[in-house]
Amino acid sequence: MEKLTSGELVNLIQSVFPRLADDKFLGILVDIPKNADKDNFPWKERRRLALDWFLTLKENLSALSLEGVKLIAYPDVGSNNADLPAEAFLLKDQLPQIAAELEKFGKKIPFDRIFQKIQLFLAPTEYSTTAPLKNSAKRFGFRAATMPGFSLQMIPALKIDYNQVARRVSLLKTKLDLAEWADVLFLVDHQREFKVLFDLRFRTAHSSTGRFPERGTAGNLPSGEAYIVPYEGEKEEPSRTEGILPVEINQDIILFSIVENRAIHAGGDGDTARIERDHLMREPAYGNMAELGFGVLEDFGLQPIGEILLDEKLGFHVAFGRSDHFGGSVGPKDFSAPEEVIHLDRIYIPAAQPRIAVKTLVFGYPENQTERIMENGKYLIF
Repeated sequence: MEKLTSGELVNLIQSVFPRLADDKFLGILVDIPKNADKDNFPWKERRRLALDWFLTLKENLSALSLEGVKLIAYPDVGSNNADLPAEAFLLKDQLPQIAAELEKFGKKIPFDRIFQKIQLFLAPTEYSTTAPLKNSAKRFGFRAATMPGFSLQMIPALKIDYNQVARRVSLLKTKLDLAEWADVLFLVDHQREFKVLFDLRFRTAHSSTGRFPERGTAGNLPSGEAYIVPYEGEKEEPSRTEGILPVEINQDIILFSIVENRAIHAGGDGDTARIERDHLMREPAYGNMAELGFGVLEDFGLQPIGEILLDEKLGFHVAFGRSDHFGGSVGPKDFSAPEEVIHLDRIYIPAAQPRIAVKTLVFGYPENQTERIMENGKYLIF
């Protein structure tokens, strides 16, 4: 399996985090399973990779122009984008297998103090830290690259030309900033059509280029997408997002009825549809249309590997749930418990949802101007 050499790892850090005058420390964040039964091989491999990166970077501090690299671990939070615990553990050169052993391996420190002392973070974790780190980065001024689900299969995505990635992502962001709506026509099984109109008023888009040159920023690595939170109706005017959103889950087609930017029903037969209906009933915030994302990496020869971190960057995707970390209004307060907080991407590429295609995707601009952005799953603007 392909790995980064020490030189490539140093170059990656320098590219992701262009040097700022006050940069002193880099922290590597690792989540440790609370329960051994929850552990899995990819998670174990990711922890070994994080430890290897820590040890390698410690030996290359002069090349990085840093004073130190810190290894920081904490008990897993149980779901993607849930808030981090109040405290973590500063470790020396080993990682425990389960969270109960953390106190034997390191010193407990409040996360707030960690965020005050460390300027740069890599977070190759099992559960995504993107939402809490985005929010904390704004508060404390650090920079962070979040890598949930990262694996050695993603190494090629760290070696592509991110200047070209940035050019495409920036173009998409410019268009999203201007757009007032996006009209997406989906084709299911080559015959059934379903449409969703996403309300993009009152919003600005975000670009995720894999580089973090400014303080107070955090986002995914590997990267390569522009994304926006549809208007959620938090102003006096209701959201205009509505339609039928098809999602292929476990080879079944689930038809989500969208009204005012919320999925209120999951149509379909079988256990998968029932589970989705129960989820919406139990956690209405799960039905929030939290993100419209436009990944660009498929055109750079990368293939899906079954991990959202990379796969969502390949093409168009729609997310359910939490949106506050992207500038939206739905956050942990809207869910019944911390472990129920979720931001879940549904990716519309053949390898992820082979029964569903994006037939057309059109942006609507002021003065009744329109532009076709995608056709038959391919971008028309590059």
